[in-house]
Amino acid sequence: MIDKAAPDGDFVLRLYVTGHTPKSVRAVQNVTKLCDQHLPGHYNLEVIDVYQQPELAAEQQLVAAPTLVKLLPLPMRRLVGDMSDTVRVLAGLGLNESPAE
Repeated sequence: MIDKAAPDGDFVLRLYVTGHTPKSVRAVQNVTKLCDQHLPGHYNLEVIDVYQQPELAAEQQLVAAPTLVKLLPLPMRRLVGDMSDTVRVLAGLGLNESPAE
């Protein structure tokens, strides 16, 4: 299910957060858990604090945080929120799971 267009088949993700707020902490935990479960060994996750590196947020033209940006494999996608809706995050990453029916 890994797209071969990404280097070595890996997903390149950036999670933009605002300090250590509860929502930001949840987003980091949720994305890390999801990646460990669905992309073990096939992802590169960079967490960027927009308070520490505002130029990176401006570069991506972000208007909300937390925001998860999937850079690779293409197409690029952006997801906003604490990433607690696993189905929505998986769909946004292009990792739709088949319903267990």
